[in-house]
Amino acid sequence: MGRVLRETLKPSTSSVSATTTSTSVTETVNGSHQFKITGYSLSKGSGIGKYIASDTFMVGGYLWAIYFYPDGKSPEDNAAYISLFIALASEGTDIRALFELTLLDQSGKERHKVHSHFGRTLESGPYTLKYRGSMWGYKRFFKRTLLEQSDYLKDDCLSVHCSVGVVMSHTEGPKIFSIAVPPSNIGHHFGQLLESGKQTDVSFEVDGEFFPAHKLVLAARSPVFRAQLFGPMKDHNTKQIEVEDMEAPVFKALLHFIYWDSLPDMEELTGLTSKWASTLMSQHLLASADRYGLDRLRLMCEANLCEVVAINTVATTLALAEQHHCFRLKAVCLKFVAMPENLRAVMQTDGFEYLKQSCPSVLTELLEYVARVNEHPVIVCRHGNEAILDGSDANGRRVKQRL
Repeated sequence: MGRVLRETLKPSTSSVSATTTSTSVTETVNGSHQFKITGYSLSKGSGIGKYIASDTFMVGGYLWAIYFYPDGKSPEDNAAYISLFIALASEGTDIRALFELTLLDQSGKERHKVHSHFGRTLESGPYTLKYRGSMWGYKRFFKRTLLEQSDYLKDDCLSVHCSVGVVMSHTEGPKIFSIAVPPSNIGHHFGQLLESGKQTDVSFEVDGEFFPAHKLVLAARSPVFRAQLFGPMKDHNTKQIEVEDMEAPVFKALLHFIYWDSLPDMEELTGLTSKWASTLMSQHLLASADRYGLDRLRLMCEANLCEVVAINTVATTLALAEQHHCFRLKAVCLKFVAMPENLRAVMQTDGFEYLKQSCPSVLTELLEYVARVNEHPVIVCRHGNEAILDGSDANGRRVKQRL
């Protein structure tokens, strides 16, 4: 009889390591802003605790603003010093950051007056801003009598440079592999479909030109086309549709956006090489985008027009902004027109005549805006019933103030 051999299994003496690693990375996201203060002599006497504020600027995902106090921030200094601060202008809690405020020497000798938090990183660490309105800076940034005799003041102007470094932390783990994923090309595929002209089932006649297209693509992109082509009140003839009150290049640009999801080359499309080609097309496209419910295109045109505000086009753009409810674009145009050096020139343009006829109510707003500019040419003051929490030392460092 054969023997049965049995083997007892024993635990292996070797084992796979289960050790993993990760790294915490803390770094600063840096940004800067330059604030020019014109009419310094006019700002004096506005009152202790009243300030001139810069436009807000974004660093590290938060909004910031520079505050300049021409008569100083604290009553105990009796307006003997100017005060300068950087403030958190957006919502946030326990934001840690580094700061630097520089009053620029305008003589060219580069003897700037610098107060920096960056150089004291290891000594005291970043400063923590607890809430919107928290501030860092100096109540006694510079003695006024010395400032007014210095090279920091030139042609009644001061120039302040502010740097902000927002402290951000994240943890990195091991990456086993990485696969590069190309960006979406669906717009390219739809664009090729338009250019090929294959399987089109509708044609648009615009100013004597014909544009073939695809009903399903148009309906998917525009609620207006969807109602026109498939809704209960659809046109009787959906094979060929006449588009009125629109120029052919504008409709071509509209189709380009619907298929490609991007704007075409404006100069190539219009055949115009002047610098106003993009402005004129953006004006027409903005109106067309609103007409067909293409909100993204409308915002793209609005953004383009905000960047190219000019004397000879701003009045027309302002009228369009009012007619199509583009409130940010309207604010930019009003601010530009109300500037004393621009107002008279804008009033001489054909666009201003169009504005008066088509949007008379905007003229009232413009007059109010001009009046405010003339009343406060330099100073933007916020005062009154403010809640102030002042935790500064004798030199005004680390002051917190609620906006």
